[in-house]
Amino acid sequence: MKKIALCSILFLSIIFLSFQKDPSTVTQKEVVVKAPFEMPAIKIPDFSKCKEFSITDFGAMKGDKEKTSEAISKAIAKANKAGGGIVVIPEGEWLTKKIHFKSNVNLHLNKGAVLLFSEDPKDYLPAVRSTWEGYECYNYSPLIYAYQCKNVAITGEGELKAKMDVWTKWFARPKAHMESLKRLYYLASYQKPVEERQMVNDTANLRPHFIQFNRCQNVLMDGVKITNSPFWTIHPFLSKDVVIRNLQVYAHGHNNDGVDPEMSQNVLIENCVFDQGDDAIAIKSGCGIDAWTLNTPSKNIVMRNCTVKNGHQLVAIGSELSGGIENVFIDNCNVVDGAKLNHLLFIKTNERRGGFVKNIYMSNITSGKIDAGILGIDTDVLYQWRNLVPTIERRLTPIKNVHLENVKATNVKFISKIQGQKELPIENIFLKNVTANTVSEKNSIHENVINFSDKNGY
Repeated sequence: MKKIALCSILFLSIIFLSFQKDPSTVTQKEVVVKAPFEMPAIKIPDFSKCKEFSITDFGAMKGDKEKTSEAISKAIAKANKAGGGIVVIPEGEWLTKKIHFKSNVNLHLNKGAVLLFSEDPKDYLPAVRSTWEGYECYNYSPLIYAYQCKNVAITGEGELKAKMDVWTKWFARPKAHMESLKRLYYLASYQKPVEERQMVNDTANLRPHFIQFNRCQNVLMDGVKITNSPFWTIHPFLSKDVVIRNLQVYAHGHNNDGVDPEMSQNVLIENCVFDQGDDAIAIKSGCGIDAWTLNTPSKNIVMRNCTVKNGHQLVAIGSELSGGIENVFIDNCNVVDGAKLNHLLFIKTNERRGGFVKNIYMSNITSGKIDAGILGIDTDVLYQWRNLVPTIERRLTPIKNVHLENVKATNVKFISKIQGQKELPIENIFLKNVTANTVSEKNSIHENVINFSDKNGY
């Protein structure tokens, strides 16, 4: 009787376990980063023990946008339900609509795989909670979108590519588009709920981001090639623990920054090649009351071992920086000779932003000719907003503790151009071994700066 009872218990245990959900197979590993400030280890997902889910097993067909989109969605759902999984894009070109992540999913592109994203704006509806130049709103979905996800990754040797037929027409900013920007500015400035900031209509034409990680944690991008983008290319927004490495990014349209970390923390960008129509890296932190309320600075951001072929700046800070930006380290990067570049480091703000910038470090940088200069700081950058809308609340931005060391370019107009404000001077700017072969105008062009040091004697 005891043997029968034991066997019965064993049998029931096997049946019980067979109905249990598999434990998550996603683990995490830590990336330790050295920086001139206290930098926490970055935790990223490890999918090495996860099951693979090929999109062809879910009905994907080359050239069939509907079937491929549906297959990717089903594969993502299956991987998520399994507690973790790798959604595999096989070799070949796969036309698709938007991709929405779920937690514990790795989108993996095999060598020779191309995910080609539709140019039809309707394929990025319904609208999702996103942003436009520092303001939260509901807009077209990013081509790849992760919202409140944990443990997500995009990896492989394949390519993410955007068809640009329509987006290039949207680069223009006609009156109807500008009126929509004005409406968003007022909605945000007077603290209307984000749900009321609906920016999809016939004339707004606010282009979607290519890849946005919105309020995510433990994010990895590794190895893929990215070609073209409607707007900002990679946008970690209010996200934490992000590693972006070994990417080749090419996007030469309007507002085509490479990576825009915004109100994000513990971010590493390394071993990437950027060929941009705008900034290679643009570190941002929201605009106005939205960012002041969230009170989440962009913090602990490291860019290292990267190459820039084109871009407005190697690294821009702002002008959307109301939430504050601190602890940024740019090291061992190269701007190729012949690149189109304005500055290596450009810090920009205005009287409406009212954030802060502090503890910025740049070292071991080489560059060819720069159209402007090595370091630029400007506290009155408003672009199209200057005459578009009035200043509703005036807050200035304290900027201090900027360190440049071992930075060299060939031809520049200036080494540093710093334009502070009389009522809030810029403080503590330190240059050491920052040089150029030829300076065509003046080494230092400064207004309202306290405690500037240049160890090169300029």
